[in-house]
Amino acid sequence: MRVAVYYHNYDVRIEERPRPQIGPGEILVKVAACGICGSDVMEWYRRKKAPLVLGHEMCGEIVEVGKKAAARYRVGQRVFVSHHVPCNTCRYCLRGHHTACPTLQSTNFDPGGFSEYVRVPELQTDRGVYLLPNEVSFEEGTLIEPLACVLRSQRLIGLEVGATVLVIGAGISGLLHIQLAKALGAGRIVASDINEFRLEAARRFGADAVISGQEKDIAGRILELNDQRLADLVIICAGTEAVVSPALQAVDSGGSVLFFAVPPAGVQVAVPITELWRREITLKTSYGASPQDLASALELIRLKKLPLLPQMITHRLSLDEAALGFRLVAEARESIKVIIEPWR
Repeated sequence: MRVAVYYHNYDVRIEERPRPQIGPGEILVKVAACGICGSDVMEWYRRKKAPLVLGHEMCGEIVEVGKKAAARYRVGQRVFVSHHVPCNTCRYCLRGHHTACPTLQSTNFDPGGFSEYVRVPELQTDRGVYLLPNEVSFEEGTLIEPLACVLRSQRLIGLEVGATVLVIGAGISGLLHIQLAKALGAGRIVASDINEFRLEAARRFGADAVISGQEKDIAGRILELNDQRLADLVIICAGTEAVVSPALQAVDSGGSVLFFAVPPAGVQVAVPITELWRREITLKTSYGASPQDLASALELIRLKKLPLLPQMITHRLSLDEAALGFRLVAEARESIKVIIEPWR
């Protein structure tokens, strides 16, 4: 079978590999579509593990079922498959921190979703396969995992009805944060980005106002836009150190800053802790998605609660065009969601 092998953001090669053989408790999925995630182009993280087949926003059709898995699955079923699954029994899972579970952080399917077929290991077959309802297309299925990550973060931070929200970074994650915050009753939503294409996308997807990331005084602009009040919640969706200080300056006393994206590993961020302490600012992080979040995201998509398509997916590419897809996501100019359809 053909796979797209990642060496770095500007070197993605189509190679041949044997079609995976499944075991008794496993299934084989013919990949219909897989989204390119922003984390797929984090070279500081990916290059040290390259070459590898990436792709975790994957859905497709079951084409083989192991004897042990036949009690639950059958050939022809349309599925979304989670690449990471928790054990559900460790102290982290029992406390609701499923994404900190060592099992979740060590699991994956074989190979990644940028391939023609994927073998789903027994653990994922047991607890990481979600049947796609007829109302959910394969394209929509690629948005389950990114939406679930956004759901988890807003659930953890406890977004309040009527809150003023500033989203820094209007890529796919930022746009999903805008849509979800609006659906959950946020009062005023402001988006910031350095890219005009993405600022316009933020307007289309529900932002009440936008601020150029080139603006030197983002906090001042928030005051102008928000009746002389800063933001109750600032959501960071840009993985650069440069946005941290503006985020901390833009949050109101008693408010929260959510680190949905973080700077590269090893970067030390200066935090004015005395000022944050005096103003009772909460700093919160969120990583990945739990099974609960994935199920909730799938249901939101099924019910069409968020206007995801058609504008959310800007590029639909074949496996042969995977290198172009990675370049589009890495350069982050005029793309939102880029998906690979191996059989296109």
